[in-house]
Amino acid sequence: MVFLVFGPIPKKILHTFDPMGYKSLAECVADLEKHGHLLRIKEEVDPYLEMAAIHLRVYEQKGPALFFEKIKGSPFPAVSNLFGTLERSKFMFRDSLQRVGQLVDLRSDPIKALKNPFKFAGAGLTAFSALPMQQQLFKSAFQKTTISQLPQIVNWPMDGGPFITMPQVYTEDADQPGVMNANLGMYRIQLAGNEYIKDQEVGLHYQIHRGIGVHQSKANAKGIPLKVSIFVGGPPSHPLAAVMPLPEGLSEMTFAGALGNRRFRYFYDDEGFCISADADFVITGTVQPGENKPEGPFGDHLGYYSLSHPFPLLKVHNVYHRKDAIWSFTVVGRPPQEDTSFGALIHEITGSALPQEIHGLKEVNAVDAAGVHPLLFAIGSERYTPFLKERRPQEILTIANHILGKNQLSLAKYVFIAAREDNENLDTHDIEVFLHHILSRIDFSRDLHFYTQTTIDTLDYSGEGLNSGSKVVFAAAGEQKRVLSVTEPAGFRFPDNFNDHHMVMPGVMAISISPYKNAAETELLVSELNLQLKDISLEGLALIILCDDAAFTAETINNFVWVTFTRSNPAADIYGIGAFTKDKHWGCAGPLVIDARKKPHHAPELIKDAEVERRIDRFGI
Repeated sequence: MVFLVFGPIPKKILHTFDPMGYKSLAECVADLEKHGHLLRIKEEVDPYLEMAAIHLRVYEQKGPALFFEKIKGSPFPAVSNLFGTLERSKFMFRDSLQRVGQLVDLRSDPIKALKNPFKFAGAGLTAFSALPMQQQLFKSAFQKTTISQLPQIVNWPMDGGPFITMPQVYTEDADQPGVMNANLGMYRIQLAGNEYIKDQEVGLHYQIHRGIGVHQSKANAKGIPLKVSIFVGGPPSHPLAAVMPLPEGLSEMTFAGALGNRRFRYFYDDEGFCISADADFVITGTVQPGENKPEGPFGDHLGYYSLSHPFPLLKVHNVYHRKDAIWSFTVVGRPPQEDTSFGALIHEITGSALPQEIHGLKEVNAVDAAGVHPLLFAIGSERYTPFLKERRPQEILTIANHILGKNQLSLAKYVFIAAREDNENLDTHDIEVFLHHILSRIDFSRDLHFYTQTTIDTLDYSGEGLNSGSKVVFAAAGEQKRVLSVTEPAGFRFPDNFNDHHMVMPGVMAISISPYKNAAETELLVSELNLQLKDISLEGLALIILCDDAAFTAETINNFVWVTFTRSNPAADIYGIGAFTKDKHWGCAGPLVIDARKKPHHAPELIKDAEVERRIDRFGI
């Protein structure tokens, strides 16, 4: 039996200076183990649910990275939870983080180097030393294996098969081939299951607007297969580079070199596929135009399964591995998870870049507790018509439109944006304080702006179809309009079908009602609620959440934002007390009502397997 005791990295270790980056994942593992921040699990572990369950328990306790020495059915060991805490992530990049932040900062605002050349002198050197290095001698380091010999890790009971959850997917531009115009992204890979031919086919899941999707479109237009290389492992700078929202023109391979203090080393195999020389595993293959097979289900970062849909099919050519290779994986599920720490590290590096691209924007936060993409908090400047007696949202609406046009931010459903002039100390990462600021100032008759019949995240099933849904902007600027109440309004009475209720936070009430049937029944329920509340003062109540379990929804602020914003489609599920439409603009006297009950078309939520949970008790976690 293994009993785990977790603790923070001592500060004297955290600040140790190492002038060299890791040459490999094995070096990183050894370094973390040396400094007491990695645990070896020597007992054989089943890749079906057990490894994921162990990972989840350790992550929840802010525990160490995990090295699984023996995996049932595979000759290769595996590591997870490398990025499990921001502290550990910063420790791994302790010698390069600051200089790489400067590099991103300069890419978005190069004039800074001219104003302060001594301060930024090292950034240019960092960029130059990070240029990728091609060398055919690296070929001798690799051996061949098969897909079925790789660790077949299944994270959740309803998953369609084993997945690679920490891949680096490399593709080149058919019009501009070569590493400097290539894309390195993290898109999930299904190794087996469904209709895939064993060892010959794997599934790729990505949206068409991503870098690999652009490359596929260009290859399709030329009528040629898209060559794909999937890297697993390598120095920790490589997977981080694959998820970085880099400024246009900054190569992920260059960034990986800068962050890891080691140039991205690569070569081309005999079939013309790019091979990362420092990766532990490389899968090569081709995507033929129009060839798809069902991929999924998969337990995803919203806290639900993404269901099975046709996605591109990769015909496997070769599977390479280094000697003593280590498989790298993570577990995806309802936040927070390891990718939460990924996000925090990304913010440390690129936090200054986006405001440079969107004028007037102070900060933006994709709220992790709500599944990242469903909910954005933003702060922007409101400088239009300052002579008006009553300030109202104007410039921040323009900023909100910019935000919804930016890369992954375009997937957001709900955008809450505040004016920085109303509170210079407001922080988008303090969920309750930020919501209190917005809800106490917003005018529900004027400051809600909907985008209907549009696209949302492929993984979000709150709309009526795949990729189909709506968005809404909540904009607040000006003086406080209401004092939010910590208690329910005096004389509050429930119509039939309304059950338990709880105050979530000042001005927000969660109400349990009967299970969802259809939109017409919801309209009727809200009409009854309107009648019940017409003679009651609702001044201190801003938001009513209709849900399946009010006690759970109100238990924590994280539960509230997860339930509310993952289980609702704005245009379909937002109602209001005293609602009206004027000049095609919808508004209400307030409070606002959001139907956040589970709907028949929603994907099932992630639930752990009770038997597996009992089995891993043997580790004393």
